[in-house]
Amino acid sequence: MATLTPRETVAELDKYVIGQHDAKRCVAIALRNRWRRRQVPEHLRDEIAPKNIIMIGPTGVGKTEIARRLARLADAPFLKVEASKFTEVGYVGRDVESMIRDLAELSINMVKAAEHETVRAKARELAEERLLDILLPPRRAGDDKGEEDAGRLEVVRADEDINPTRSKLRRLLHDGKLNERYVDLEVQSQAPTPMVEIFSAGGMEEMGMNLKDMLGGMFPQQTKRRKVKVPEALEILTNEEAGRLIDMDRVVSEAMSKVEQEGIIFLDEIDKIAGRESGHGPDVSREGVQRDLLPLVEGSTVTTKYGMIKTDHILFIAAGAFHVAKPSDLVPELQGRFPIRVELSALSADDFVRILTEPENALIRQYEELMKTEGLTLDFTSEAIRELAEIASRVNLSTENIGARRLHTVMERLLEEVSFEAPGMDGVTLKIDADYVKQRLADISTDRDLSRYIL
Repeated sequence: MATLTPRETVAELDKYVIGQHDAKRCVAIALRNRWRRRQVPEHLRDEIAPKNIIMIGPTGVGKTEIARRLARLADAPFLKVEASKFTEVGYVGRDVESMIRDLAELSINMVKAAEHETVRAKARELAEERLLDILLPPRRAGDDKGEEDAGRLEVVRADEDINPTRSKLRRLLHDGKLNERYVDLEVQSQAPTPMVEIFSAGGMEEMGMNLKDMLGGMFPQQTKRRKVKVPEALEILTNEEAGRLIDMDRVVSEAMSKVEQEGIIFLDEIDKIAGRESGHGPDVSREGVQRDLLPLVEGSTVTTKYGMIKTDHILFIAAGAFHVAKPSDLVPELQGRFPIRVELSALSADDFVRILTEPENALIRQYEELMKTEGLTLDFTSEAIRELAEIASRVNLSTENIGARRLHTVMERLLEEVSFEAPGMDGVTLKIDADYVKQRLADISTDRDLSRYIL
């Protein structure tokens, strides 16, 4: 687990998310509290519950990005789900426990990928030996004996001191001189498993997964012969050898521990299920979803195909615009499980200027690098960037406020002609100034009806 201080965490988040200092402080403290919990005496450790967070703010202001970057900093399993896609047990739809199963799958893949990198060097060596065997098949002991005896004898790989041809092939392989050569390779091909869909609620999804695994086991793996170039063959063989070297029991054990101790679930659009029960219509299901979420957030045990997972120390970060509903419209028990509430402010034109230029993945930088692939250099002036920010801000005010996502729409509209003509502009430097921005966007941005459909 990362041991960043809250100040260091905020500094890292500042590289990708502009503003929203209060929200960054909250998640930085929550991350540090996980490290602190692991330092306290063991008899107290399980008593310290995570302080879940509700982020309140309009769309496009950085709620999801803050949570995603936090999980990346912590190297923690992270899952983003829309709360509105779950329905109460008994209704058609996914049950809320499926998010824990999805988080478990993500964690397995994370740990497996890390383990794959650990054994890759050894796997590469083994793969190289297999590839050399394909390029120069080793003789079999007893090749000079009778046919009925030879088939039963083991392969003997000649020592390279004795067999200089193999040593020469290895040098050619390392020097890349065999890269254009094709080899025949036997690769595993899993026979297609019949599709089985089970539409039911309340944990029956798990039964469906187990049934699919069982049916998959009834169909043995098959191999097929492929003709591939040497570098691709080496990569395929390396992956096969890495798969054999990885201890999946240890991977599963470590992944389940990461879910329980470090997992982060981002519950978006929680305001969509915040309606009070009115006795008719969808409100019954909304409050039902809250009741189903409650055990997970409080701490319960969920059955997965890898084993039981306790949710007591998973960090839940909920988010919503709360234009109509309010956090107080959530059921009281659920409110109590989200003790930290932070409001994210709407973005101004000044924020848009910073978003366009400051982050490491700044939008201006992205478009400059995209056009460089065609040999075209874009040169944005500071006045042009300010004009872009002002237009995006005005359109957000006059139509639907979609936050920083408006910048993507505005930039695409601005550079539509350039993107189309770029393949024929190799070696050209195009200066994007305020006049160019006004020429391309001013008419649309000032016409409210037109901007509603185009921007």
